[in-house]
Amino acid sequence: MINVIIADDQKIVREGLKMILSLDNEIKVIGEVYNGQDLIELLKKNIYPDVILMDIRMPIINGVDATKIIKEKFSHIKIIILTTFNEDEYIFTGIRNGADGYILKDAGFDEISKAIKTACAGNILLNPEVASKIIKEFNKLSPNKAINYNKEKLNLLTKREMDVAILVGQGKSNKDICNELFLTEGTIKNYLTKIFEKLNLASRTELALFIDQLNY
Repeated sequence: MINVIIADDQKIVREGLKMILSLDNEIKVIGEVYNGQDLIELLKKNIYPDVILMDIRMPIINGVDATKIIKEKFSHIKIIILTTFNEDEYIFTGIRNGADGYILKDAGFDEISKAIKTACAGNILLNPEVASKIIKEFNKLSPNKAINYNKEKLNLLTKREMDVAILVGQGKSNKDICNELFLTEGTIKNYLTKIFEKLNLASRTELALFIDQLNY
C-alpha cells in the first residue's frame, strides 16, 4: 500500500484527488492539509507518507519552499508537485529543491496513479510539457555554452559515477541500477551523493534532466 498526503489550499482540489485515488486499491490517502506549514506540522507528528502531492501556490509556506524543508529533514519522502501551465517560475526551483516529479493539476486518474507509483519506486515521471520548460531553464545560456559547461562538469565524475548518472538519466531506479551494475543499494546512494556534489545538483530529477540534455 502506498500512503499519500495531499497538500492543496483548495478543498475542491483535495476532494477531487481523494476521489480519484480511491479508485486505486494500491493507494491510500492518509492525510490532507491546507498549506505547507500544516504539512510540516503533520510530519512532525510522525505521520509519514510515501508520497506527497504538493500544490505550488499555498499560503504561509508554499509548495516549493515546503519541498525544500521536507527534503532536508525527510529525504525518503517522495514529492510530486501539482502545477499548471502558468507557473513556469516555480517549476525549476521545485526541481532544485528536490521534487521527485511534476504533474499537471488537470491530469486524469491513470497519469496521477502512474506518477505516484513511479516516484515511490524511485523513478522519475515528468509531464512532457513540464519537462520541456525545465530543460529550457537549463539552456538559458546559449546552447553551446550550456553543453560545454556540463561536459566539463562530467569530467569530474569517475567512470562508475558516470555509469550511475547515465542510468539515472534513463529513468532507472536504484534497484534497477543495482541489478545492472552488480552493486548494493547503499553503494548506489553513496555514488549519487558524490555525483550531486560534483555537478552541483540538488535532486535525482535534476540529474536526469542534466543527462538528458546532453543526449546520453
